This record gives sequence, C-alpha cells and structure tokens, in this order.
Amino acid sequence: MSGKTVLEIKNLSKSFAKNRVLEGINFTVEEGTVCGLMGENGAGKSTMMKCLFGIYAKDEGQISLFGHPVDFKNPKEALENGVAMVHQELQQCLDRTVVDNLFLGRYPTKLGIVDEQRMLKEANNLFANLKMNVNPKTVMRTMSVSQRQMVEIAKAVSYNAKLIVLDEPTSSLTEREVGKLFSIIDDLRKRGVSFVYISHKMDEIFQICDDVAVLRDGKMIFKKHIKDTDMNELISAMVGRSLDKRFPDVDNVPGGDFLEVRNLTTKYPPVLQQISFTVRKGEIFGLYGLVGAGRSELLESMFGIRTIASGEILVAGHKLRFHSSRDAMDHSFALVTEERKLNGMFGKDTIKFNTTITNLEAYKSFKMLDSKKLYDATNREIKIMNTKCVSPDELITALSGGNQQKVIIGKWMERSPDIFLMDEPTRGIDVGAKYEIYQLIIRMAKEGKTIIVVSSEMPEILGITNRIAVMSDHRLAGIVNTKETNQEELLRLSAKYL
Repeated sequence: MSGKTVLEIKNLSKSFAKNRVLEGINFTVEEGTVCGLMGENGAGKSTMMKCLFGIYAKDEGQISLFGHPVDFKNPKEALENGVAMVHQELQQCLDRTVVDNLFLGRYPTKLGIVDEQRMLKEANNLFANLKMNVNPKTVMRTMSVSQRQMVEIAKAVSYNAKLIVLDEPTSSLTEREVGKLFSIIDDLRKRGVSFVYISHKMDEIFQICDDVAVLRDGKMIFKKHIKDTDMNELISAMVGRSLDKRFPDVDNVPGGDFLEVRNLTTKYPPVLQQISFTVRKGEIFGLYGLVGAGRSELLESMFGIRTIASGEILVAGHKLRFHSSRDAMDHSFALVTEERKLNGMFGKDTIKFNTTITNLEAYKSFKMLDSKKLYDATNREIKIMNTKCVSPDELITALSGGNQQKVIIGKWMERSPDIFLMDEPTRGIDVGAKYEIYQLIIRMAKEGKTIIVVSSEMPEILGITNRIAVMSDHRLAGIVNTKETNQEELLRLSAKYL
C-alpha cells in the first residue's frame, strides 16, 4: 500500500424530492486497499456510490480521483476513467452470451465488422487470468445467479479499473466462490487496485477489508482501520443501538404434521429426484445446500411454477396438484423469490401497486377497486415491516434493496397464507432489518403458519429454524433437528451426492 489517496469525497449531499438521502459525506479510499462500507438499508450506501458512478447527479460536494476533481455524467464516463461498479441487482442481457455481455458498448471491430474472434480470445484470457471456469459462449439465462455474478465481477476487472465498487458481491455465492472472489480481490489489491466493499456480512468485512466506514441515515458515522473496531461497535454504529443477540429466541411450538411432499420428481432439468419430507403446522423448516443443489427449484415446484413429473404434495391430508402459481395462491401458499428484481416485484410501479397486487379482490367496493382500501393496506404493511419510504406512491425502485424486500414480504402478508415459502428472504438486508424479519418469521410460526425458508448463510439457517433439510445434487441428503446439529454436519450432508 502506497498511502496514495485514490478516491476522496468531500461534503457530498443528495436529496430525492424532500427526502434527504446523503448529508455532508466525507470519505476516502487509499490505493491498494479494500474499504468496507456498511449501514442499514436506506442508510445511503448505494446512493453514495451511484453519485460517484454517474448514475445520480450529486446536489453538493466534490469527488476527486487521484487528486483530480471528477463529475461523471454517466457510468460509461466512470468506466473510461477507471471506476467500475458491480451492482447488487445484476443488470445483464440474459438472452445474449457471456462474451456479448462482457463487451457490451465496446465491441472491437475489424474493417468495420465486430471482431468476434478477438472478443473470444480476450474473454478466455480474462477468465484464465482470474482462474474462473466460465465458457464465454454460454447464454447468460442458462447460468445460475452465482455464475452470473462472477461474470459481472470479471467484467469490472476487464476495464482495468483502478477503483472497483462491489455492492453485496457475495449475496448469491457459495463459500467456495466467496473464497475465489477474495483471492481475486487480494491479487488485484497487490497490483494497486482499490475496492469499496458494500456488505451486510460482518465476517466478510473483518476477513477482507483494511478499513471500514459506517453510514446511518445518510450521515457518515465513522471510518476506521478494521483492526481498531469490532463487531459490536459496527452494529451499534449502524443501528444506533446495541443488538445483544444476533437471532431472536425460536420459541414457536410446532403442532402436528401439516404439509407433506412425497417422492417429488420434476420433469425438466435440473431434475429433482424423489424428494420426500413432512413439515408440521407452525414449524420453521430450513432448506440448506450449496448453490445449485436444487433448493429454489424445490420451492418453485411446490408453488406450481415448475412441472412435477411424479410425486405428491399433501396439505392436511389432501392431495394437491398445482398447474400454476395462481393455483398455489388459491390454496394459501406464498413464495418470496430469491431474485426480487427479476421476478419478485414490478420495478416500474409504486409501493402501493406492489403491496396490493396479489390481493386485489380484498380491496374492492361494489366490484370496483377502492382507493382508500389500497392505501390503508399499503400503509399497514409499511408500518408492520418498518419500511423506509416517502409515501405509498413512491416507486419501489427508489427504495434500497432491503426495503424493496420488505414490500415484497408485506405483499404476501396481506394474503395471510398458511404456507410461506421463503427463498433467501434476508438476502442483501442489513443486520437490524434481518432481526426484524427473523422476528416476523417466528411470530408467523407462533400464529400457526408453516414456513419453509431457504438460506445460504449457515448461521442464519441454524439460528431461526426448528429442523433443517439438506439438499445435495437435486436430492434430499438428510433432515436434522436444528438444536442437535452443527455446521460440520450440514456441510457433510451438502456434499453427500457430489
């Protein structure tokens, strides 16, 4: 580390309408270092970086790179000047190949024609240099979220950026892939590349970062060397109070058997094979496994999205066969999907629209939608979920990722489902908001709701469930009682069929 300042932000402020999102921010990043950026959802982390990257125009303040003032008008300018950003919500052309996505907006040409041979050669060299096993000719849509995230990280590196912003980069990565990412960061750090690392995962911040800064309510609380702080101080700075426990007490008492999945096998790849388990009424049932093990596919099959080739789903002893998600919803099922931007919300519409869309019949008067009922429902869920927003009429895309997730969960809460399927419900959510979601899950279970929750975070799956089913290679590897298991057993089961 040379001690040279790569990025300096002075007195940065930004407002959306009457909502002050950033106020007088001062922030620096040194050459060849990784600076962690933490804060609750809505604290202003992503907004601050989008001001740097040219997505938002700042209201006040100055941004300098290597001592020179900059004011990027768009992301292309930022990229051309050595600043790259990997967004939490991936922005990719899913029907194009990996190589097309890598060179989008900068196709090399030869005699006026796109030089595909050169693109392919440079892409292969890039992945070889980063030790990533990726076929550049693969269509993006056929890849898992984690694979697509690694491609996006490779794209940032391909610009020879001197400063790379990573916004929740490990939210969909396996432990092995996280290790690979950290290896890439270490290698680039030695070459003088600097990083701003936005994450809610405390363990990662202490593992990879040299410094850490905390934002709260749009203000910079502190920036310190990682060795000069600890987890308790970070949590206290983020939420403005101390959190004594990471997880609430799981004090629900499950009743009798309620939901049974019997020999479920799916029709189309990736094929789930002979999945059988029973979940009790009022139980929090965890699903663990490596990314690609088939956890999301299992929830989608239960919700009528994927075609079941054979097997049965029984609720309270009654056999059910769903041909669509509407069938599942009519039988009191709900599904929170893993990728909220892709299939969890209507990005071009309001909080009110997204909150009420699944339950419109309940908001009618004389067969017409009742505006008051729509607003009442939205305001009710905003209050219950503690969603940070200006009003029900605000676009959902104006919210932070965690607050978007709260709206999505609130949407399903309006239907009062009996069976709640939750795929990575706390993905990209800060520590304070996670605790609120955990409390909500436990409260629903105590009210008799049956909950199946997928999580890639082992402490989380061990911290909020009654039992855990572990999947490996699209099969059920075993079911364990949460209080009687440990991380080693879960890892052993997750590798059972590999």
